[in-house]
Amino acid sequence: MSKADVLFVNMCQEILDNGFSSEGQKVRPKWEDGTPAHTIKTFGVVNRYNLQEEFPALTLRPTAIKSAVEEMLWIWQKKSNNVNDLKTRIWDSWADETGSIGKAYGYQLGVKYQFAQGEMDQVDNVIWQLKNTPYSRRIMTNIYNFSDLMEMGLEPCAYSMTFNVTGNKLNGILNQRSQDILAANNWNVVQYSVLIYMLAQVCGYEPGELVHVISDAHIYDRHIPVIEEMIKRPQYPAPKFRLNPDVKDFYDFTVDDIIIEDYQKNPQITNIPVAI
Repeated sequence: MSKADVLFVNMCQEILDNGFSSEGQKVRPKWEDGTPAHTIKTFGVVNRYNLQEEFPALTLRPTAIKSAVEEMLWIWQKKSNNVNDLKTRIWDSWADETGSIGKAYGYQLGVKYQFAQGEMDQVDNVIWQLKNTPYSRRIMTNIYNFSDLMEMGLEPCAYSMTFNVTGNKLNGILNQRSQDILAANNWNVVQYSVLIYMLAQVCGYEPGELVHVISDAHIYDRHIPVIEEMIKRPQYPAPKFRLNPDVKDFYDFTVDDIIIEDYQKNPQITNIPVAI
């Protein structure tokens, strides 16, 4: 059975059984009808995914792996902050009339800084360090730029990635301040697992571990019945995952370089309400 399913079920059950409810508190998110979107939450969730053992896609319901990766490449490769550069429409609620989400996500990764090895952006710095100083303990990105927060359509949820080389394996820690567990959990896990696969391939490593740290792991009130049904579903083995081995430059990857095989999964859950 997929170990990602087991981690997901255990996390959801802990939130459902022991989570803190925001009912009676003032909250920012709202449903489309204007009703406050309350949650139950757990603080400080840490999930570990060993990419040597399996690719951590849920089988409890399908994760749109290529769409998730397209969004990751929009941020990390295109370094874009405009939804018109993205095929999926998930960011439209946070964009202005030109399609911009402001100085958020990809914009921050594209800003150039003066590093010891010269001027470059955060992504290029990570790649340079993985190739030249792999045992550095400073290989990381951070897009939570306080000076630009007021110019962001959405303050970043997944805001920091720290990379660490152990032997021939590339590991990563994804730090997330907040996560809508139903809508986004496995989406983010898949994205950053693929990022590790891609960087490992172009920098000469094997993919190691993804450690996902979530400060505020929450289930929205209107998602509770969906989660309760979902975690009782059958679990299947994780799908097989590989990349086109001919790609040697991170900026050459496309979603077509991803090969997913034997993805057995439960039916999709549709019309999930999203709080904004």
